[in-house]
Amino acid sequence: MLIWIRTFRLGTKSLMLHPLRSLLTVLGIFIGVASVIWLLAIGEGISRKAQEQIESLGATNIIVRTIKPPSDQITTTSLLLQYGITRADYERLSQTIPTITRAIRIRELRQRFTRGGYEVDGRLVACTPEYKDMLRLELDRGRFIQDVDLEQAKNYCVLSAGVAEKLFPYEDPVHKIIRVEESFYEVVGVCKPKMPSAGIGGSMAAQDFSNDVYIPITTLWWRIGDVVISRRAGSLEGEEVQLSQITFQVDNVKNVIPTAEIIKSLLAKYHRMEDYGVTVPLELLEQARITRMMFMIFMGLIAAISLVVGGIGIMNIMLATVTERTREIGIRRALGAKRRDIIRQFLVETIVLSTVGGLTGILVGFTCPLFTSLLKSGVETFLPGVYGALPDIVKTMRPVIVPASLPLAFGISVAIGVIFGLYPARRAANMDPIEALRHE
Repeated sequence: MLIWIRTFRLGTKSLMLHPLRSLLTVLGIFIGVASVIWLLAIGEGISRKAQEQIESLGATNIIVRTIKPPSDQITTTSLLLQYGITRADYERLSQTIPTITRAIRIRELRQRFTRGGYEVDGRLVACTPEYKDMLRLELDRGRFIQDVDLEQAKNYCVLSAGVAEKLFPYEDPVHKIIRVEESFYEVVGVCKPKMPSAGIGGSMAAQDFSNDVYIPITTLWWRIGDVVISRRAGSLEGEEVQLSQITFQVDNVKNVIPTAEIIKSLLAKYHRMEDYGVTVPLELLEQARITRMMFMIFMGLIAAISLVVGGIGIMNIMLATVTERTREIGIRRALGAKRRDIIRQFLVETIVLSTVGGLTGILVGFTCPLFTSLLKSGVETFLPGVYGALPDIVKTMRPVIVPASLPLAFGISVAIGVIFGLYPARRAANMDPIEALRHE
């Protein structure tokens, strides 16, 4: 132990004789370790955000959405295009599949909401009381839609935070009246702001909840109906859609995949066009986890390259040091130092360099969340156009330090110091003492 302590002191003293060179050598390891921690933290943050969005859909849920069929599948010659999932699909699936415990149906329309001199173009969502729990909506004031509202097809509505702010900037919206196209609705509640969700794997489109208005689905059927007429290029076009989405809740996670297969087969039997899509969050979650592992490995390999480059820098510096200290090595050998003593001396120096670089890299690695937050704030302030074009998952993502990355990066840095320092140390130990003493 005393020999190692003495060797450590001697190695540190030798490194301090050339502080700038030692600092530049440490810098290579420092950048490598910090990049490992930063890249893995950013990758983990993005992955967790994606998994949170998928998990919010529910691991025991199966989502069936209406999709407008491709033009090559539309064969109707009438002005009215009928497509999408129907109320008959809802009854058939919910009543014939025993593993389904609950089915939540919704219908969405693009509408204009007005009140006085204010107006907002947004999404009218006709739903049931269960929709609030499914979307995890939180109420700021009033109440949400209730079963009695569905039974009586009440002209009640619940506003999202964005619509409430735009239509009622200076007063409480509850019990006030708004106009939805040609109909009037009484506001019974206001929701708290909800973050938009990004598109998931091409299966679910991104959704912005800021301009939503929620009404009982029976009210929509009674007042608006299933047919929507629009004027395009001087002609009238109509679409008949009964339901926009049905979310089926399954009794057990083990039954999700088999139930989804049954749903797909039944829908294929009764639909002649591909006018629906089936999304299984459980499948997306498994895919996200596999993608996360691949992404983390890929990011780790990229960061490991920086460590290898740092190791090459250590080898380069130590080879130059061996050449400079040839006469010193000869004197030590002449005074009785053995080859293992010379190897120990140079290995200690490389380990000191890699250890200092590794510890510094870990300390800087902890600043990743703070630096990322400052970077996003700076881009938002000085480059608002660039920030607006960023995906929502990037805007809301926060890096998460992976605990395993700290010992991993530090261990690799020390190992690289030993590996890349071994050759210069052996080269110094194998010098002929007589030739070393003659070296000028």
